[in-house]
Amino acid sequence: MCGFCGYYAPRNSDWGNVIHRMNSVISHRGPDDSGVWIDNDFGVVLGHQRLSIVDLSQAGHQPMSSDSGRYFVVYNGEIYNHLKLRASLHDVATWRGHSDTETLLACFEAWGVHNTLQKCIGMFAFALWDRQSKTLTLGRDRLGEKPLYYGWQNGVLLFGSELKALREHPAFSNEINRDAIALQLRHNYIPASYSIYRGIYKLLPGHWLQFRHSDLQKQQLPESLPYWSLVDIANNGVATQYEGNADQAIDDLDKLLRNAVKQQMMADVPLGAFLSGGVDSSTIVALMQAQSSHRVKTFSIGFHEEGYNEAEHAKAVASHLGTDHTELYITAEQAMAVIPKMALLYDEPFSDSSQIPTFLVSQLAKQHVSVSLSGDAGDELFCGYNRYEMSSGLWRKLQSIPVPIRLITASALTSFPPDYWNKFAKNIPGTSRYSNFGDKLHKGAGVLGARTLDELYSGFVSHWPKPTDVVLYSSEPPTMLTGYRPRFVGLDGIQQMMALDALTYLPDDILVKVDRASMAVSLESRVPFLDHRVVEFAWQLPQDLKLRGGNSKWILRQVLYRYVPKELIERPKMGFGVPIDKWLRGPLRDWAEALLNETRLKREGFFNPAPIREKWLEHLSGKRNWQYHLWDILMFQLWYEKNHK
Repeated sequence: MCGFCGYYAPRNSDWGNVIHRMNSVISHRGPDDSGVWIDNDFGVVLGHQRLSIVDLSQAGHQPMSSDSGRYFVVYNGEIYNHLKLRASLHDVATWRGHSDTETLLACFEAWGVHNTLQKCIGMFAFALWDRQSKTLTLGRDRLGEKPLYYGWQNGVLLFGSELKALREHPAFSNEINRDAIALQLRHNYIPASYSIYRGIYKLLPGHWLQFRHSDLQKQQLPESLPYWSLVDIANNGVATQYEGNADQAIDDLDKLLRNAVKQQMMADVPLGAFLSGGVDSSTIVALMQAQSSHRVKTFSIGFHEEGYNEAEHAKAVASHLGTDHTELYITAEQAMAVIPKMALLYDEPFSDSSQIPTFLVSQLAKQHVSVSLSGDAGDELFCGYNRYEMSSGLWRKLQSIPVPIRLITASALTSFPPDYWNKFAKNIPGTSRYSNFGDKLHKGAGVLGARTLDELYSGFVSHWPKPTDVVLYSSEPPTMLTGYRPRFVGLDGIQQMMALDALTYLPDDILVKVDRASMAVSLESRVPFLDHRVVEFAWQLPQDLKLRGGNSKWILRQVLYRYVPKELIERPKMGFGVPIDKWLRGPLRDWAEALLNETRLKREGFFNPAPIREKWLEHLSGKRNWQYHLWDILMFQLWYEKNHK
């Protein structure tokens, strides 16, 4: 796990100084070693910061050249099957060490980039320079675990793991993309391939991009190409469903996950896992402990606020499994103290408030280990989000009710604040499995006017429904959620939602959150559920093995119950958040007021102050809970303050 950066600038006479500056600002991604390489004849410059995980010797130093000297690579990630790939190259390669970087280079030389990518199991992003053909290739893993930005700026091609490295180059123009702000207000993240800066893009998951000699000389941006497609995996999986019975499916999933976890426990440094006590993280930890000869180190963060603390559940699971568990209860003051860091960690406006506990648990884990496994992606693969079941049931009922009546109902529901509904829900049968019921009811009321299932889903995953009314001089660009949809064949409504989440929310929110938070403290985070073989198997499973009898992630729960008693797991889904709503009315109020000040908003010129101030005042009064909408604005304001003033 590392960080890299680079550029192409044939007329630059200050190559060395620039790349060292670019490298230095991402040193947190790799504090163990640093390296640069320059092709003086052509003007390609590569920089790398190394976090040593596999092969701690200098044999793993980057930038690294192939045996022939034809290829140079900078790479970030882990190839979990690299020893198997090495074995298939024993007749054609000479090894200097045992790093997966060296394996990757040998594979590129033997099989070419496309064939190599299809054989690799892992998470990665890389930049590969072919000195013979004068071709620069950028590539990213199938599901988007590792980041990669790129783009032309004033005649220079820039690329790297984080935007802060690109900003260090003197050619960087720093022009903010107002259209991307509109996207952030809708989703709380900026979806790929867009970024907050004009002319800079994110490489899509499962894609690679080749700049040939002519592209570089003409400053062209070639189209990226997929080497693996989640849309195809979903379509093919639904078309060729798993034919075994439920018990066989549980056995097969158990074996697949055990193998994925075992491969991802490969490291030459101490390793542990995040544990919330929920289904996903408990499954990963259970499979780790089942295959470990020593007590697995596990970590959880606790909060004193009711409705946000999962630490007690994590502790119970850890005790049952016998892990070496560390928990840390965080006060509101400690959590709020890290908020100013968020704008620097995430490089562009990012407003998923669970970024705060994710950073805190990463910070805790880094005190003990250098690698930590997580349970992310279980919801997207096994139908875990409440909105899946809610959307399906709600839509069947809504279709028979005229839209005007639905809108009147929505108005009535939102006339009472969420806290009222939270108290009222205690007397309503069936609501106990939903935490923060009032917030969910308000969210549901906001989509009662939907005319199609697509509109219903869009409402559930949108914050500001009309962000261009808030962001001045903006036009919301098309995305898979707001402009164009992938061509799904045979998928029902819930399956389409799951696929869209895996294509958008997972890589652009969840994986961004985990990558930046963990790498900020030089911790490598791994996600076993994103082994592409697990993903492909999950899409072959019939839907009733995922959502059965009102129970989400049914098959995953059955695997987990082989290792952990059911009573330790069964409880309302809580999520991984912090009480932003209460903090904004209390200790964060003055801080937020300064960022949302009407005069300031007018002076900076990005937002229409009226709807923002309206929501801020309603939130303060307790009439409505606008925490997500307000956090979107606050995180942009904080990002702008830290990076552009």
